[in-house]
Formats: sequence, structure tokens, C-alpha cells
Amino acid sequence: PPRRARSSAPTAQAPPPAARIGRARVTARGAMAGAFSLREVLAAFRACVTERREVLLGPYLCGWQGLIRFLHSLGAVFSFISKDAVAKVQLMESYCGGEQRERYVSLQSMVEYELASGLVDTQKRGGRPDSGCRTVLRLHRALRWLQLFLEGLRTGREDSRTSVICADSYNASLAAYHPWVVRKAAAVAFCTLPSRNAFLEIMNVGTPEEAVAVLGEALPYICDVYSITQELFAQHKLLDLP
Repeated sequence: PPRRARSSAPTAQAPPPAARIGRARVTARGAMAGAFSLREVLAAFRACVTERREVLLGPYLCGWQGLIRFLHSLGAVFSFISKDAVAKVQLMESYCGGEQRERYVSLQSMVEYELASGLVDTQKRGGRPDSGCRTVLRLHRALRWLQLFLEGLRTGREDSRTSVICADSYNASLAAYHPWVVRKAAAVAFCTLPSRNAFLEIMNVGTPEEAVAVLGEALPYICDVYSITQELFAQHKLLDLP
């Protein structure tokens, strides 16, 4: 088939490499609705952390793009999480490609800039746009749930009940931040989850055994990104933003 024509738009104002990744890979809801690939998530989170232990927001958003595809592949069961994650990723994309994009290359540069500029609403005064710090905090909490859930799938037995794995992961992470009605709906949704092997097949990396192996490669990178973010937000007292 003929190749697509390349854009002739000027490149003088192009964002930095990390921001370009986010803009290229996380541009719309439709872009996050394709087939999930665990290897893409592995590659994205592996590219997140620099030698200076900074978290690059471009690869971080790419990793979330893959995780949202994972949620979408499960249908409406996780829509209460995936819809919010899509909105948060798109908002972060707008920051990474906006006028202050050089401030949003890394998580560390974003926190420094927003705090110094008074952009972080620590008192929930309302009437202000969500800051990048608050937006990433919401993704950060959801990442903890996915990290625990995927680890449970990796280490579970073939006959392990995915509903129990998912509920335990949710209760240890996101549940504390959701109202009762959402927690109740989540508990009902978890009961409809497919078998562990069906989850592993969704990973699109081969047999269940191969999926377990790739999860073993991917999860340390996700854990590393989570730990750096947790430490950074704790240092600046951002973990309890309203």
C-alpha cells in the first residue's frame, strides 16, 4: 500500500523528545483502544527512568496508554477506572505539548515548576484547573492497583480466582480514595472477571507461561517508577492532594 504522506508542518517549535512521545502515542481516546501488548508497556516503563532517577513523562504516558488498552480489553468491567485514566492521560498530554512543555519533560521538573509557580491547589479552593501534580497523583494511585493486580496474576496458581486477586489489590490501593458507591460497584464488577489464563492470553505475548515471564520483566520497572514517584510526592507533601 502507498505510504502516508509526512506532515510538512514546521518543526521549530517542536516539544522535547519526551513530550513528543506523549503527543505521538497518547493523542486521543481512540489511540488507546487498540490491542494491548504487554511488551509495549514493558518498553515504555523501561524507558521512563533516567540515570539521574528522573521519571520522563513521555514514556510514562506511553506506559499508561498500554495499561488503558489492557483495561479496555476487559470491556465495561473497569470503565470506572479506565475513563478517569483516559481523561488524566489526555490532560497530561496537553501539558506536555503546551506552552510550558519544557517544564513537563520529567516528573521532577513538573513538580518543581508547579510548586514554584503556585499552580498546585493544596486547599481544594476550586475554580482552578487541575495541576499536573494532582493529575499524576490520580494516575499514581491507579498504577499501584494495577501493579498489585498484575503481580497477583503473575504469582498466582492456574486456578487462582482473579476476582479475589483484583479485589485484594483494589482494597490495598484505590479503594481508600473512592466513595462507597464506587467501591460497591467495583466489588460486583470483579466477580465477573475471566480466569487467570484468560487474563494472561490478553497480554498478547504467547502462552500463559510466556506472559508470566514478561510480567516478571515488566513489573520491576513499573515498581521502580511507582517508588520514585511516591518518594518525590512524599518529599513535597503531595500525596494527600484533594
